Amino acid sequence: MDLRYLDALAAVATHGRFSAAARALHTVQSNVSSHVAKLEDELGALLVDRAMGSLTPEGEVVLARIKRINGEIAAMRADVASMTSHVTGDVHLGIIGTPGRWLLPPFLDELRRLHPDVTATIVDSTTLALIRLLEGGELDLAVVNAPVDHEELVATPLFEEEFVVIAPSTHPLASHGDREVSFNELEHHPLLLGPSGSAMRGRIDAAAARHRVTLSTMAQLDGIRLTATLAFQGYGPAIVPITSIPEWTERGDWSVLTVSGLPPRQVALAIRQRGMLSAPATAAREVLRHVIRIVATRTHGVVPV
Repeated sequence: MDLRYLDALAAVATHGRFSAAARALHTVQSNVSSHVAKLEDELGALLVDRAMGSLTPEGEVVLARIKRINGEIAAMRADVASMTSHVTGDVHLGIIGTPGRWLLPPFLDELRRLHPDVTATIVDSTTLALIRLLEGGELDLAVVNAPVDHEELVATPLFEEEFVVIAPSTHPLASHGDREVSFNELEHHPLLLGPSGSAMRGRIDAAAARHRVTLSTMAQLDGIRLTATLAFQGYGPAIVPITSIPEWTERGDWSVLTVSGLPPRQVALAIRQRGMLSAPATAAREVLRHVIRIVATRTHGVVPV
């Protein structure tokens, strides 16, 4: 199968029209049309709906494979270049928001120091979104909440982080200032929590169930920093990782409560099971682990694994 056929389909998917795809590929429209038609003949399926200018369901399946193939080709080039000289190339790293705030500055500095010819592209998003990007080949590796239950991905632990409750000072939970609360006490108050089905929410609900408690929500938010911000602003109490409280934040009109019997949040590094990490991605992984061992030891509530 000619790689030009795959590039033509990917360009049509990105730009929506054969003419625009041709301009992006610096060729003529007839070449793009011919390449897509030949790919359709080889696969025995219609890949582009010409009337709508969009991919068919079969085309979407092929496009997902094309992204992975292109990723492997880029990795192969980077690997060969790294064998003949120093590590060079691109790495795409996804990271959830709260670790990104304290982990990215030293990581990027150390990566630049050790591998100046590696270019890092960082994607800040939720665990669910990062897993989709990693699965589709748009990321090389991702720092996500554990556990990761996905047959095509493997995750190794990075660190654990304490959960806390941020309670506005006007809320009954904050009546005695910073202290420890039980699940039985939390049961009586609607909370700001992550969405059902997420790894972090599952960990919290499982701990509550062990205490025969079902927590109620005033809102489910798929974003830890947003959840913490609403608690800071007085909207309601939230269960969040302790690093949701930035070190530079002056103590506001809220209390920080620990929860008895709530295990720590677990954060892991996820990669695809199939295929090899490129040399730049491997270098980034080693730098990331090194930085975590150093920085986590001086970050309150965080323990490297």
